[in-house]
Amino acid sequence: MNEATLLLRRIHPSFIKLGRPTSAAFRPTPKDQCELSVYDGDMIAPAAAYAHYRGMNHESAGVMAVTVSECAALELPVRSDPEPFPEHAVIDFQALGGGQREKKGKQLRDRAERRGWLYEAE
Repeated sequence: MNEATLLLRRIHPSFIKLGRPTSAAFRPTPKDQCELSVYDGDMIAPAAAYAHYRGMNHESAGVMAVTVSECAALELPVRSDPEPFPEHAVIDFQALGGGQREKKGKQLRDRAERRGWLYEAE
């Protein structure tokens, strides 16, 4: 990964309100141990990431992305995490409190929204 690497995030349909993703799509849930699961865009294309995720019996409205440099600007470390599958990476929210996680999630969502959908379900 480098600064321009796209970190592909699958957006669950429950995280879509009025046609827009909510910030919840870009922050980890308690079961995630403060790490937001993403795909390394250098290793997999958005459509393939969508297909892979759906192949694991998960729902998805599509794929959006932020970059490694956008995460760095928000002081969110990114690292490869190939244990579940080779293309897996995480955005690390562990150093943040709950309010900070929510704020950073909104900021990531805003950046992803400016980029737009990279893949949308039909």
